[in-house]
Amino acid sequence: MIDPPSTTAANGDGDGDGEERGRKPNGQFGRGNRCATGNPHAKSAALLRAALFKAVTPADMEAVVAKLVEQAKAGDIASARELFQRLLGPPVDFETAERLEAVERRLADLQQQQSADTLGKD
Repeated sequence: MIDPPSTTAANGDGDGDGEERGRKPNGQFGRGNRCATGNPHAKSAALLRAALFKAVTPADMEAVVAKLVEQAKAGDIASARELFQRLLGPPVDFETAERLEAVERRLADLQQQQSADTLGKD
């Protein structure tokens, strides 16, 4: 069973009743909770993002991407890196990939062993 969220003053600056500055009984931040102020730059960032979407057309984006591809083909490493990261996502570090392969090999071995054990019991 999951414990309900704490409504103590530890969640804010309240006096412990949970309603003033802590959390509401449903777990939401209560009125005056210092943690519930949100991002002070969110509104201005949203306005800038809206202006950017208004100013850039799909044709503009196609032109930018075409130029990026052209530069990558010409050997510009930064352009190629940007293109690959946007298309394929960030690279996985070698150690993580190596560990993942080891786990997959171990899983395949266990499945093979389980399969052989099941066949041996029949």
